[in-house]
Amino acid sequence: MATISLRGTPVHTVGELPKVGESAPNFVLVDAKLQDKTLADFAGKKLLLSIVPSLDTPVCATSSKRFNTLAAAHPDVVMAMVSADLPFAQGRFCGAEKLSNIQTLSMMRSRAFAKDYGVLMQDGPLAGITARAVLVLDEQGKVLHAELVPDVAQEPDYDAAMRSLN
Repeated sequence: MATISLRGTPVHTVGELPKVGESAPNFVLVDAKLQDKTLADFAGKKLLLSIVPSLDTPVCATSSKRFNTLAAAHPDVVMAMVSADLPFAQGRFCGAEKLSNIQTLSMMRSRAFAKDYGVLMQDGPLAGITARAVLVLDEQGKVLHAELVPDVAQEPDYDAAMRSLN
């Protein structure tokens, strides 16, 4: 369990974020075409997972736009935004914001991803969805970068995530 905050109020997560050097746990998330995606689907490519509570919040929207811009300079990296939003809502957001360099993945069928990755908030007003985190995985699924953002209302450290891609 980790303790983070939401605008200064303590919030607890279930489990721990995977650490640098560890193999990332497998997952099953849902893509824009309502197809299950697993970690194996990204084998052979670096994968940046930007984990956000909901694309329907200002900080999540800002970070998704920022990673979309950064993705243009890293065509060899899959940048995926993971949220509790339904794929339909994720698609509307990306369409409205003209985001074409990122993939969206939804936890609509299960919260196992959030538990396994240590980002499921277990208390506070956002209990049941994810804390904000960024993970960068190498081509074999090993963690190169891991950040559990200390306050859900803050943006992640984009520069640190991008440095780990080199």
